[in-house]
Amino acid sequence: MRLALIALLLAGSPGADDDLPLNRFNDPFEAVSADIADCPEPRGPRITAAEARVQAHHRAERGTTCWLKGECSEPNAFRYDAGIAAALRGKLLGAAALHPSSLWFTVQGRVVYLEGCVERAEQASELETLARGLPNVQQALAIVRVGRGGALPYRRLK
Repeated sequence: MRLALIALLLAGSPGADDDLPLNRFNDPFEAVSADIADCPEPRGPRITAAEARVQAHHRAERGTTCWLKGECSEPNAFRYDAGIAAALRGKLLGAAALHPSSLWFTVQGRVVYLEGCVERAEQASELETLARGLPNVQQALAIVRVGRGGALPYRRLK
């Protein structure tokens, strides 16, 4: 009986929240500035259940390949993310390049994604450089709209 219940829970049944974009892997994601009022919130790491199933294999492989290649001391690259997020938060809050902007960051497998809006193009490269300089960060990408108006280069929440 207990095994049947466990199997049922692991199999999961399709539910109403399968189509909702949720942070299903609990990746660090947070807002760090809100200076530009008309900047839509990015979708960030929020994905549907179907998208999570597609990403699961890649995330498992990426997580362990880092360790197997000797590039990580942790057996999973995603174990670094919370520490990177804490260090990034501290660095960004004191960075002159952060303002004016409306930015969110996501950390996934030692990669930092900065999404949102900046006033000047050079802010994006300055913020990427700042993030890349943190311990354990493998890559940093600023996916931002420069200026007010125009197309968004990222998926938004709504």
